[in-house]
Amino acid sequence: MSTNGELPTKLPLFLTDADVASLSDWAGAIEAIRTAYKAPGDEAGTPGRIFAQTPREWLRIMPSVPPSGQLFGAKSIAGSFADGLRVSYLISLFDKDTADLVALVDGNRVTGLRTAATTAVGTSTIVPQRPLIVGVIGSGFEARSHLTAFSHLLEFADIRVFSPTPANRDAFAAEFDGAFGAPARAVGSAREAAEGADLILCAARSRDESPTLQAEWVGPNAAVVSIGSTTPAQRELPAELIARAAVVVVDTRDEVVHGSGDMIAARAHGVDVDSLVVTLNDVLTGETKIDAAQGIRIYKSTGSGLQDIVVAEMLVDRARAEGIGTVLPVGIVTSRK
Repeated sequence: MSTNGELPTKLPLFLTDADVASLSDWAGAIEAIRTAYKAPGDEAGTPGRIFAQTPREWLRIMPSVPPSGQLFGAKSIAGSFADGLRVSYLISLFDKDTADLVALVDGNRVTGLRTAATTAVGTSTIVPQRPLIVGVIGSGFEARSHLTAFSHLLEFADIRVFSPTPANRDAFAAEFDGAFGAPARAVGSAREAAEGADLILCAARSRDESPTLQAEWVGPNAAVVSIGSTTPAQRELPAELIARAAVVVVDTRDEVVHGSGDMIAARAHGVDVDSLVVTLNDVLTGETKIDAAQGIRIYKSTGSGLQDIVVAEMLVDRARAEGIGTVLPVGIVTSRK
């Protein structure tokens, strides 16, 4: 141990994926996200993602100093193509007052939890408070987690799901039929899921990166949620739909406007993207008012380190209180400069 530093006041805690599973719930994640986005802040506290890559390996770092809470840190995503594609996620958390390492958290499950929780909070700002007809495009993990997260903040009147694989959409409909007080049924096309819906959830990757939703399917006062265009190459929404929008609520302005393939394509088609975009932070703090019943409203997300850090802090607080996790026998040096 170096004699030039100080021992942390507490040894760091390690949370495995199983620990995260036992500590997680939608209500807690949603509250952590809402608290963070309601706090005054600026995007300097959550800068864009940092990439390092070679043809065989890549590393993505998503740092954040949230405006709320006591911890800050980063999520690291490491990938290797040496044996197929293998990916691991690690969240490191530090104390804001001391800079001590507080915890290391397996970020695999946190990623899905924070994504759907943030989307639920964002979606609640663009839909009216009444039972909604929901069209779901996709039937995989993201569709399931998002619909479940939505159920904590929204009411459903009817759920329609489309997936290109009939067995998958049938299984989805069977799973959610009546689960949230509304019928769920499989339909034969994305158009059938979207037409007449109050809320359209796009949660299916396009194999050729073409939009999975067409503008003419979307009613004049519908809300649309887009979570699948998180890089410049990915597409989910057509430029024509973004051009019709009254507002686009985003989790992070710079990353969505400049890093989402949908928004890049819309700008290339002459859409004044910047005039449409407002941040979730501005909506929740009251800086921007939205008519949640009129015009096409879009929520668009690319994800951010802020979401990972505040949800991970919530999990660490619970773990300390419940005696869950592994206290590491050593920490790292926090030195005075």
